[in-house]
Amino acid sequence: MQHDSALDIRRDYGHNEIERLAGSFRVRHTLAEMGAARLRHLLATEPFVPTLGALTGNQAVQQVKAGLKAIYLSGWQVAADANTAGQMYPDQSLYPADSVPNVARRINNALRRADQIARLEDNGDDTYWMAPIVADAEAGFGGALNAFELMKAMIEAGVAGVHFEDQLASEKKCGHLGGKVLVPIAQHIRTLNAARLAADVEGVPTVLLCRTDAQSAQLLTSDIDERDRPFISGERTAEGFFRIRPGLGVEYAIARSLAFAPYADLLWWETSEPDLGEAERFAAAIHREFPGKMLAYNCSPSFNWRRKLSPGELASFQRNIAGMGYRFQFVTLAGFHSLNLSMFNLARDYRERGMAAYGELQQAEFAAEAAGYTATRHQREVGVGYFDAVATAIAGGQASTTALAGSTEAAQFHNNGADIVADHGHDDGLVHNHAWAAHDCDMVEQRFLRAQ
Repeated sequence: MQHDSALDIRRDYGHNEIERLAGSFRVRHTLAEMGAARLRHLLATEPFVPTLGALTGNQAVQQVKAGLKAIYLSGWQVAADANTAGQMYPDQSLYPADSVPNVARRINNALRRADQIARLEDNGDDTYWMAPIVADAEAGFGGALNAFELMKAMIEAGVAGVHFEDQLASEKKCGHLGGKVLVPIAQHIRTLNAARLAADVEGVPTVLLCRTDAQSAQLLTSDIDERDRPFISGERTAEGFFRIRPGLGVEYAIARSLAFAPYADLLWWETSEPDLGEAERFAAAIHREFPGKMLAYNCSPSFNWRRKLSPGELASFQRNIAGMGYRFQFVTLAGFHSLNLSMFNLARDYRERGMAAYGELQQAEFAAEAAGYTATRHQREVGVGYFDAVATAIAGGQASTTALAGSTEAAQFHNNGADIVADHGHDDGLVHNHAWAAHDCDMVEQRFLRAQ
């Protein structure tokens, strides 16, 4: 058994197990390593880290361009419209287990392209493009071995943080649906250990978030763990599940999170409404036993925010819970809702007014350019200029088939012709010359090595 005092993390395995399982050929997962270092830096230095759920790589690029510093990758959104089965699913772990890692890879590829374009154009943009991704591992899509493999797949895709929830994988539901079935506390600890072990084997200090659905769940698979027994009624369902006593949701979420706290970097309890009193009650109970333990909060689109909070309360909500220790805050389904509403409005207006409606969209894009929006020039946005530079380099500076010069976009949207390519010095590929990384990467790596 091993305890990481620097990060306050417990591992129910030791250094020897890590070394035996890692093999002799070690792969360095640069994006995951950089992402974990960056995420830890943000959590340590920002009042809180606000994020939106991204459904596509382009959405992630726009989020970073608008100033957000991290990306949330929701399993709900992947189920709805971005899974490898090519299906539209509800959030019930129906999609293939490789779906979230594949979307994470797409997001990282899009962010890398945005970084390459910005570096090529050398326009003074100092955006840190590789925003760390916190991704949804659901209930692990099976047992501890499945969680181990899924965590490895997340790391290979370049994910910085991953969360696992304490539901039964085969009955998993969205946290705001009914019919949720919890697993015993000890079983979820095995899931957390499996995920941490995978990160240690891969040599990456991935940020591990633990979610409990105890606040609204009504069923438990087994009474084997004595820590669960005060919260179950003794009644059984037709499937053999134990019923959880009603009215104890917050207490049960606290009890479970206290048991999970030594194994997780952040704790997340799924709530049923944005209740500041309950949020403070949970945070205070955790911090009495684990001072400084970071918390996460789902600012869920399942809540009717204007019905629950006044405009003033809504405006200050995130700052208020940040003061309680909720350092990572996210709107899980922002991508789904923004994509659907914007397309519905455009389609409705286009049906009624034709190109006049599209012209208004384009004028709105032009207006947004003052704030940093650049996707009006869609050819440039996806890298035509970058690949023109590739073609020119291949041809020794004499390419006659470059695409952006002479294009409709260059004639109607670019004021200064093709973008200027700058000559940049070489860096080591890890810190990318960003000032925060020189100190924080070294610090995180040293802490991680000491823990081994």
